[in-house]
Amino acid sequence: MPELPEVETVVRTLEKQIKDEEILAVHVRYPKMIEDDVDTFEKTLAHEHFRRFERRGKYLIFRMDHVTLVAHLRMEGRFYLQKDDDALNRHMHVIFQLKDHRQLRYQDTRKFGRMKLFPLDYDFTHFKNLGPEPLSDAFNADYIHAYRSGRSEPLKSLLLDQCFTAGIGNIYADEILAACGLRPGRSCRRITRKDEEHIASKTKRILQAAIKAGGTTIRTYTSSLGVKGTYQSACTVHSQKVCARCGSEIHVKTIGGRSSYYCPHCQK
Repeated sequence: MPELPEVETVVRTLEKQIKDEEILAVHVRYPKMIEDDVDTFEKTLAHEHFRRFERRGKYLIFRMDHVTLVAHLRMEGRFYLQKDDDALNRHMHVIFQLKDHRQLRYQDTRKFGRMKLFPLDYDFTHFKNLGPEPLSDAFNADYIHAYRSGRSEPLKSLLLDQCFTAGIGNIYADEILAACGLRPGRSCRRITRKDEEHIASKTKRILQAAIKAGGTTIRTYTSSLGVKGTYQSACTVHSQKVCARCGSEIHVKTIGGRSSYYCPHCQK
C-alpha cells in the first residue's frame, strides 16, 4: 500500500498536471469502487473543475467547484493521465473525461480502491478517526507520551496505527525506528522521553526526505504519472541485506502480520 510520501507525490503531481481542468463526463466501469450512487456520482462531477489538491493520511482529496472528491488507492490503485483516444485496459475502472481531450484514468488490478463525494467544505480533521498528520506540529513528544500511556504493543504496531498518526506504513515505520535506534518489537511502554523526541523528529525528517525523493519505488505508485521515486536508495534497513550504517546483517521479524526489518547492532 502506498504510504504518505507516495500519496503526497501523487497529489502534488496531479496538481501540476490537471489543476483547473474541467471534467466533461465520468464513466464508472466498476460500480463497487464508488461509495455513492453511481449515477449521482457521474452526474455530480460532470462540468466540475479540479480546484484544490490535498491529502489526509493516505487519502487523496480533490476540492472541486461544488463538491469534494476523496480517493483511496488501497493496495494497487494508480492514476494515469492519457489522451482520450489511447487504448483502455481492463483494469481501468473510473474514467474522467477532461475538456482538453485527455482522460484521468484510475487503474486498480485488485479493485480495492474507493472513491466518495463529500460537501465542498467538509472538514477532514477527524476523518475515519485518523490521528494527527506526522508532519504537523501536533505530532510531538508530548502527544506521543500521552497516546502511549498505558499501552504495551510493539513500537512498530504503534507507528502503523492510523489512529496514532496518519499515513505511515511498513517501509517508513522500519526506517523511523532504525533512525531512532529502537527495535520494532520493543514495547511502547519501554521508551524514554528522549526516545519520544527522537520518534517525533526522525519521523518528520524521513518523511520530508521521502517526499523530496518522490517516494519509494519498491512498489511504484507514481511512475504512471511520469514520476520515479528514489527514496529506496536511502533506506537503511527496509528490504536490505546489511545495515547501511554498520554493515551488520539485517534481521527480519513478523510483527502484527508485517515483515519488520531491523539491525540488531544499531537498534537496541
